[in-house]
Amino acid sequence: MFTKIYEKIINYIKEEYVFLIILVLIVFIGLFKLPYNLHIGGGIMNIANHLEIEGEYKESGSYNMAYVKSSRATIPTYLLSYIFNWERESINESKIDENDNATDMWKREQLYLDEAINSAIISAYKEAGEEIDFKKEKLQILYVDKDSQTDLEIGDEVVAIKGVKLNAFEDIQEIIKDNQVGDKIDVDYIRGDKEAKGYFIVREIDGVKKAGLYIIRSYDYEIKRKIDIDFSNKEGGPSGGFMLSLAIYDRLTEEDLTKGRKIAGTGTIDIKGNIGEIGGVNYKIIGANSGDADVFFVPEANYEEAIKYKEEKGYDLNVVKVTTLSEAIDYLRRN
Repeated sequence: MFTKIYEKIINYIKEEYVFLIILVLIVFIGLFKLPYNLHIGGGIMNIANHLEIEGEYKESGSYNMAYVKSSRATIPTYLLSYIFNWERESINESKIDENDNATDMWKREQLYLDEAINSAIISAYKEAGEEIDFKKEKLQILYVDKDSQTDLEIGDEVVAIKGVKLNAFEDIQEIIKDNQVGDKIDVDYIRGDKEAKGYFIVREIDGVKKAGLYIIRSYDYEIKRKIDIDFSNKEGGPSGGFMLSLAIYDRLTEEDLTKGRKIAGTGTIDIKGNIGEIGGVNYKIIGANSGDADVFFVPEANYEEAIKYKEEKGYDLNVVKVTTLSEAIDYLRRN
């Protein structure tokens, strides 16, 4: 029986080998990943579905994050990007090794999300005059340069270098400055819930002594009014930090700043309430316009590009430039 099946398979391959070769090529072309990320559109997402604060005041309108849909390019989608004017971003232009595994990529996205939420909470609570008790600054590995010599990994929390406990990111820079290129530096770190010891070799990058490790900062703190934020990695990120902080502030205070409006925007935020530049602003304008936003906040650094694109497309969208959280609050209060 098996012999007959085998013979049928062989005969089919011989008769249809041209078709099978074409089929394999089509599958290969469709699945082969190119060293480009494509930004292919945008939308907005209502934050109310992801936020709850103890003793909160509900808004009559809504706060919405603007986002960009991105994907790794294949040969067909790369060619389509020239037809539909999708933005192409080469991943080979970065000094960061983008060939890390899926686990590292997941860790990185989680760190970005945690940092954005962390900064949004702190900036909003401070702006609202809520009490925050800071415990410590956490320094975690976000990237490892592809040429670095180290046993540290993405997600590791660095707690001491050469036996000196770290209190802030600047402490790392000072220690590296006092060593020579090629020196092996001992590091105490936490991976998961376990403490361990590792190292890195001091390198010279663009004329400056560095570790080749890229650090992201967050903070341990205590607050009286508890907050629950639920985002997936795909739903949140650094560019949503500002709008999250604005939504948190409004929930903490009795005044309803939305006044029934649909407020959208984009921008990073730090713990002092400063709003930072983002990428893909044009696609986020598309999302805000299609979502019928009444106001679209953009960081100052993105404002000119946003206005130019809005005028090119003829959108009837109220684009507002902001540099700080308090500026955005004042605008909504006045208008």
